[in-house]
Amino acid sequence: MRTLTLTFLSSLLGVALLNSCGSNQENKQKAMIEKSAFGTTADGQAADLYTLRNAEGMEARITNFGGVIVSLTAPDRNGNYQDVTLGFDSLASYEKGSPYFGSLIGRYGNRIAKGRFTLDGKQYTLATNNMGNHLHGGIKGFDKVIWNAQPIEGEEPALKLTYTSKDGEEGYPGNLAVEVTYTLQKDNSLKIDYKATTDKPTVVNLTNHSYFNLAGKGDILGHELTLNADRFLPVDQTLIPTGELKPVAGTVFDFTKSTPMGARINDSTDTQIKYGLGYDHAWVFSDTSNTLKQVATVYEPTTGRVMEVSTTEPAIQFYTGNFLDGTLTGKGGVTYAKRTGFCLETEHYPDSPNLPKFPSTTLRPGETYQSTTIYTFSARK
Repeated sequence: MRTLTLTFLSSLLGVALLNSCGSNQENKQKAMIEKSAFGTTADGQAADLYTLRNAEGMEARITNFGGVIVSLTAPDRNGNYQDVTLGFDSLASYEKGSPYFGSLIGRYGNRIAKGRFTLDGKQYTLATNNMGNHLHGGIKGFDKVIWNAQPIEGEEPALKLTYTSKDGEEGYPGNLAVEVTYTLQKDNSLKIDYKATTDKPTVVNLTNHSYFNLAGKGDILGHELTLNADRFLPVDQTLIPTGELKPVAGTVFDFTKSTPMGARINDSTDTQIKYGLGYDHAWVFSDTSNTLKQVATVYEPTTGRVMEVSTTEPAIQFYTGNFLDGTLTGKGGVTYAKRTGFCLETEHYPDSPNLPKFPSTTLRPGETYQSTTIYTFSARK
């Protein structure tokens, strides 16, 4: 009788253990990628939305219109996932007047002075769309075109986007074949790989223009930022670099130690803050090689969320949503007021084609432009 009882209890324990293991497995979601319709552009092109999800439950929603990251979730200290990017609910809103929310930027991220540059003795004229300068690829940059999309299934779901920018598009020389791959990794990282080739000498500077808010709401002034950069690029009144690489030590641009974004953002005694209406500048790294390095960390105290940025690029543009003015209604009917989002755009220096001492952005036939940026999300207790 005793033997039978023990056997029976052992069986029950075994079943309980199996059920327990099953529950733990169910807590882990299956990595996947799903496709759905996202509307039709004004000129009749269909846009799609791709939802990438990893086993941890992190989710990235990306459309092939402009390669836009429509939403990206990240865990807080209690394990709750929340969208931490700014954007819109509809394709029409992105078309109508988006300040580059979540977009792929090209051919040239940031500004080119007066929309002109000379390459191999020939001057090229680009569209001027920002204070007399060329900004983020022009009137119809990579953020406003339909990309070809290829979903890639696996434990780390990915979306490969390709687009060929024709010779003369927005004034740029050469047929530029571009490939951008978003990969949602196991460790709650979103990896972005950029690649491009050309059939004529041209200039290339690709980036992503996501606006982040790790609290999911309110302003970003309490977010604490660390930048592994000891110099930044001062700009003129139209936000074009002067050519100087200025040390951050002793200035309001020193984020070498973790500092709230809002601590010095309204310092009216600093000319650069006046020009940018806050922070809208490039910080440059002493390591200008194309090796992957961690360059920035953002911590949001109320949720515990942390975002780390690693890149192969030599600079990062830190922008604090200074031109958001409350006229845009975003996802879920939220109004985007000034400084409700921040950007950390990995890139080469602004206006490099006109400043030879800056790292070159020239791409020639036979060469391959390659760049990688990784945004990694976690939480502190």
